[in-house]
Amino acid sequence: MKRSKIIPYVEGAMIIAMAMILSMIKIYKLPWGGAVTLLSMLPISLYSIKYGIRKGLEISFIFSVLQFFQGISDGLFAWGLTPVMLASCIFLDYLLAYTVIGLSGIFRNKGAFGWISGTVMAIILRFICHFISGAVIFKSFGKLWNGFSTDSTLLYSFLYNGAYMLPELLFTCAGAYAFFRVPVIKKLITGSKKTEPAQQ
Repeated sequence: MKRSKIIPYVEGAMIIAMAMILSMIKIYKLPWGGAVTLLSMLPISLYSIKYGIRKGLEISFIFSVLQFFQGISDGLFAWGLTPVMLASCIFLDYLLAYTVIGLSGIFRNKGAFGWISGTVMAIILRFICHFISGAVIFKSFGKLWNGFSTDSTLLYSFLYNGAYMLPELLFTCAGAYAFFRVPVIKKLITGSKKTEPAQQ
């Protein structure tokens, strides 16, 4: 295998390790899953921007599986979900939700706007996965925080998941833009576009 074909996978392994470490650094954590982390999605987003969405999805899927195992250690199986609810939760809140981060590079040739808009789209898609899960699977857990509760499953899911996904969105986009503004990093990421022009 040529060196040029090996490098993306080596970088991918490093990116996954970095993302996992950052995902363990939680600024705050919600009781039924979800947390604001230290830019844990940013490495995956930048990898997708550099190599395109095909490789981005490959790496983000591996990241999603590792997030699932992390969820097990955080007590996923102790939440009292039925087998159907558990399977749906695994798919929506882990496998699909984290895999879509790999779509961040869909507009990677559009400069700063492409970096940010692709990242925003990917994170919104992740939010939608969690929103559907919250409305359909966790609808019985209507109590939110500080005594506030609601009978609306849609409002509950929107507020609960928005409480951590909105900060994640803002921090990740700010990080992506900051890296775009650093010439050395920008060149390092955009310099590989010529090798895979078809991956959009």
